[in-house]
Amino acid sequence: MSLVNIDRAIRLSAPDVEALIQGRMIAAIVWRTFNPGEQYALYPGTVSGNLPYDRYYRSHFLPAAQKALAQLNPDKVSIKAWARCELCQMVNESESLEALSQLTVWKTEALQQILQQRPFIFVAYLRVYLLPQPLEMPVHPSGNFVSLPKSLNVTDTTPVLSESIFAKRRQKLEKLEPPEHPELEELQSELVHLSTTNPKAKQLDAEIKIFLGWSSDKPVKPIKPDLAWINTIATLGNRTKELDTNKSNYQAGTDFEIVVRDSLEFLGFTIDYAHKGGAGGLDLLCSKPYPLVGECKAGKKIPNDTAVQLLNLGTLRLKDKEILAKATKLIIGPGVPTTQLMDAAKVHGMAIMNPETLEKLVKLQSNYPNSVDLFKLKEYLKPGQSDDEVAKYIEQVEQEIKVRSHLLHILKTYQENTGHERASVDALSGAYSMSNPPKKLSREELHEMLVELSSPLTGYAGRIKGENLGRDRFYFLRDLPLDD
Repeated sequence: MSLVNIDRAIRLSAPDVEALIQGRMIAAIVWRTFNPGEQYALYPGTVSGNLPYDRYYRSHFLPAAQKALAQLNPDKVSIKAWARCELCQMVNESESLEALSQLTVWKTEALQQILQQRPFIFVAYLRVYLLPQPLEMPVHPSGNFVSLPKSLNVTDTTPVLSESIFAKRRQKLEKLEPPEHPELEELQSELVHLSTTNPKAKQLDAEIKIFLGWSSDKPVKPIKPDLAWINTIATLGNRTKELDTNKSNYQAGTDFEIVVRDSLEFLGFTIDYAHKGGAGGLDLLCSKPYPLVGECKAGKKIPNDTAVQLLNLGTLRLKDKEILAKATKLIIGPGVPTTQLMDAAKVHGMAIMNPETLEKLVKLQSNYPNSVDLFKLKEYLKPGQSDDEVAKYIEQVEQEIKVRSHLLHILKTYQENTGHERASVDALSGAYSMSNPPKKLSREELHEMLVELSSPLTGYAGRIKGENLGRDRFYFLRDLPLDD
């Protein structure tokens, strides 16, 4: 981290400043040669020149340009960022202008007009950093440089683009190489209008920006369907009469049964709806992936006779003692079981789970779809109170996800730092072991995990298959964000 003192700003058009802050480009057209290391705040102003803004900026950037100009205040200016010059180049060849246009937000027409007015176009490569909070200051009507009302003491800890992404963008700009995905830039411009009202469009917009190298933000977690009911599992299970309005004990119990059935179905069980709860009914019967019978009890505690009730109802409804004996038996309800209930549950092989634990399981499945392995979960449904055992299982799954997320980060960083399009198992094994990983992996375990992550059904990495383990090559596709 470096401490930086900024006392002057450079005046750029408001759309140019917005493009730099958004990471859409790393260049600014300046009036003289800038030396590497020069540092200035970015002062947004009007668009200079004779062309209107819609002929100055490329079509995909026009909505953002229009918005930036509309936000200009005639009395005060809001400064949001500062920049350090990394390089300054002169462009004076007409054939280079089209390539420069493709790598920035300016139209070739606008660049041609600038070149007609001066012998060179000075293009400064700017590494942009966001200010902790915007600086408000009075408008200065003229001048390329603007003195700030007070010096800014800032750090370089908030870059718009990471060092590796900036380096790639700089290389393409120096060589005037065309952008790799112009069609995605066009798609992103179309999403701008939708992203303000449509959450899925907002998510896609953010992911495209990251993919294009316009953003170093963490990837956005996938938008989930309406799963607000997940947050009600524990509340419905720990039901108290005082919190219920015009609701009978029967209705409160039914509400909990419904949310438990929804929960088990969400986890992957197949519910047999022919065996609904109610008076004299078996609350839960799951047929796949293995038989599971259960009772749900909402309230302050689970009644002592619940284990016997489950045994009797299970025998009555299944009509087969052998099937019942092999079935997983589960009681879901609040509070600490009494000694009598615990003894009965252990004798009859019944697991007891609190609503809070069920809610945690369902949230795990929601945050990381298909992460709950029902056969592995079965091993943790121990006779008696099983919350601590299930908590161990949840922690184990979260740890495995954390390891995979870390491995993907190593793969991504390796490619960014080396410039290699693919990475071998040996290279990644060395980088992984030196990264203070959450879990040690052998070379074989690391390879197995990379193969898993590169499956078409996961799609976090890509794999070029070799003749043997050592010949396989992998490449990064997308992050596996961890739930905070």
